[in-house]
Amino acid sequence: MNNYPKLHNATWPGLVGKGPDSEPIIPFDSLLEMTAKAEVNGVKFDGIDVGLLEPHFDLNNADEAKKLADKVSKYNLNVGSLVAPIWAGSAMGTADQRKTFVDMVRKSCEFGQKLNELGVRHYGVVRIDSAAGVSDWAKDPKGNTKQIVETFREACDVAAGFGERLAAEGEICWGAMHSWKHMVETLEMVDRPNIGFQADMSHTFLYTMGYNAPEHRILAPDADLNDREAVKAALKTVTDALRPWTIDFHVAQNDGSVFGSGSHDKTGRHCQATDPNGVLDIVHDAGYWLRDENGVLTKAMKHICWDGCMFPNSVMENQQTWNDILATMIKVREAHGWKG
Repeated sequence: MNNYPKLHNATWPGLVGKGPDSEPIIPFDSLLEMTAKAEVNGVKFDGIDVGLLEPHFDLNNADEAKKLADKVSKYNLNVGSLVAPIWAGSAMGTADQRKTFVDMVRKSCEFGQKLNELGVRHYGVVRIDSAAGVSDWAKDPKGNTKQIVETFREACDVAAGFGERLAAEGEICWGAMHSWKHMVETLEMVDRPNIGFQADMSHTFLYTMGYNAPEHRILAPDADLNDREAVKAALKTVTDALRPWTIDFHVAQNDGSVFGSGSHDKTGRHCQATDPNGVLDIVHDAGYWLRDENGVLTKAMKHICWDGCMFPNSVMENQQTWNDILATMIKVREAHGWKG
């Protein structure tokens, strides 16, 4: 008998917003070790979601998947969703940029297939975004959305050949994905059975506030973020629109502000699980994504993941951070989980 959803940690926060123009990149092995060490009342993480990004991974190295499988097996962990390094190209760019985007999806799907064959990956998606800024998109919204959709369709067709689903992560920093209404429109236009939405509780909360798309804001500009009823109503609007598309889910906290570090544009700020300024009731609000409009479990995701992108290194290198996160994830599963 399995306990679902499985609880995963993410490794890409060791890379995103790090590097020469920010704090040092945190090695993959360090992230894996801290994930494996986390434990709350005998419960541990079941696995990791992985960003297939340099310097953690080189998708041109044929041995990388085997090396990863050996590492996670040593810690009794599984791999879930994979982040494709599509920023090497763009879904809204030159023909070469769009070709690179699709090639990165192909390489990520090949990597995922190897992990499946090696027995360390049993569920999960390949994550993408448009790899295009909002200001560039805004120069020609209709034409640029059409181009992004065409690239996404091509990527979906490639992924389908590997039996993979692509999840577009809704963030305010990606063109044609920067509001809940634009996100739904883009997904509907792609119109492929293996496209879906990756909901991150921090990023999707920013949708309610209309960052980068004031015309689609739900909460009033002067809204009191401590007004739980107003926040709950806004979250319900967003989740009712995007839940039917949701195939991957990140548990996270947000304080209603935007944040970026290094070369990463501003997006929803990820807060620690115990942050007193967090606007979300993490356990309750996860239910908007994990249950349908009638409160019935959707069971759409076999695993959930914590995303702490752009946490300072001092936070990420503190083992207590991961224990606190795991404790919150366990509470989410206790409230919205099932046996299977």
